[in-house]
Amino acid sequence: MTRTSIARTVFGAVHALLQECRGNVAITFAIAAFPIMLGVGAAVDYSAANRSKAALDSFADAAVLAVTSQSAMSMTSAAAQTRAVDYFNAEALALKRGTVQTVTATVTDSSSGRTAQVKYTAKVPTSVAAIAGIQNLNISGSSSGASAVPTYIDFYLLLDNSPSMGVGAAPADVSKMVANTSDQCAFACHQMDVSPNDYYGLAKSLGVTTRIDVVRTATQQLMDTATSTQTVSGQFRSAIYTFGASAQNKGLTRIFSLSSSLSSAKTAASAIDLMTVPYQNYASDTDTNFDSIFPALNNEITTPGDGVSATNPQKVVFFVSDGVNDAGNITCSRSTTAGQDAQTGTAYTRCQEPIKASLCTALKDRGIKVAVLYTTYLALPTNGWYMSWIDPFNQGPYGPSPNSQIAANMQSCASPGYYFEVSPTDGISQAMTALFQKVVQAARLTK
Repeated sequence: MTRTSIARTVFGAVHALLQECRGNVAITFAIAAFPIMLGVGAAVDYSAANRSKAALDSFADAAVLAVTSQSAMSMTSAAAQTRAVDYFNAEALALKRGTVQTVTATVTDSSSGRTAQVKYTAKVPTSVAAIAGIQNLNISGSSSGASAVPTYIDFYLLLDNSPSMGVGAAPADVSKMVANTSDQCAFACHQMDVSPNDYYGLAKSLGVTTRIDVVRTATQQLMDTATSTQTVSGQFRSAIYTFGASAQNKGLTRIFSLSSSLSSAKTAASAIDLMTVPYQNYASDTDTNFDSIFPALNNEITTPGDGVSATNPQKVVFFVSDGVNDAGNITCSRSTTAGQDAQTGTAYTRCQEPIKASLCTALKDRGIKVAVLYTTYLALPTNGWYMSWIDPFNQGPYGPSPNSQIAANMQSCASPGYYFEVSPTDGISQAMTALFQKVVQAARLTK
């Protein structure tokens, strides 16, 4: 046999072997079966781990919501962190497969709100993958959330109840009083020496609604508004002050001490009424002394905070008045009149002028916000005293409201954006609610 024939024989044998397919299928399958089965098993294990991760992710989401919901905002950040971890662990007890290794929570309160993050690590045991030495699959996840922290605010209501607030609440009320009094007086003065036949009693018998009546009702309704507006219990506290129940004891008078019980504040507000005077021209009618009221109120208010917590609330003075000072023996920016008490003969230097904006500046310089509801001082053309002493800065060279000096000074008294004027045809209650909502909204935006 030649070399050529030998080569042809070997080549033919190899070629024939390569063409044979009956035996190598089984061999190939045997070789490939193990990795194929391992891959399928790993997919099963991976799918199980993914189901456990999905469950743990949902537990983390729930834990975050548990500390950023409205009901949870009263908790401190430290308490919220503990709460989030406990909540996650309690939920994880229902995990069908796997073991939680670590869980941490971070809760941060700032002036812009609360942020919360829950992180976890866990391991899920394998089945088929264990053949390859992979006993567990490690998984991890996190969930984050945020919500606005409620703004805690203390409201100090300063309500002018001096005799000028006995004027009719609307033009029709003013007209009715003028038509039924011999001196065409629009004021329902509450004189105690002629009660019940004083003008206050007359207004009641005529069904006349005075400004103080509306302020009383509006204050009560405001407590309902505050209750429905707060997002957590105790978010708002209120204190109520007037200028005094009687002219003999005029001065800052606390009707209700600062408290989060807004329902109790509403009940206490029912006692708000017009200041009484013992007789006509008592102390020359000097019953509205802003110069003493505001410093006294300033002393009542503790240092304001940023409103992030109940222990650090913002402070807001809610001032409702017709804006005219009428006090005796004080420094006056305009001409004064000499007065004398009708019975005692005591002489008074009477000052009638718009409120001094500097009185409010002392509050604002401390970080106390001042919200002003100006109950427009109505023009009373039939009242000689009004025309001589009030009209010059209400309707005279300054023009009608809102360009009057009274309105201008009241607006200067208010913190920017916290001023509201109630004209004779407007509702005081609606105005007080609108101003309250504006204060709360502005506080949320500027914290």
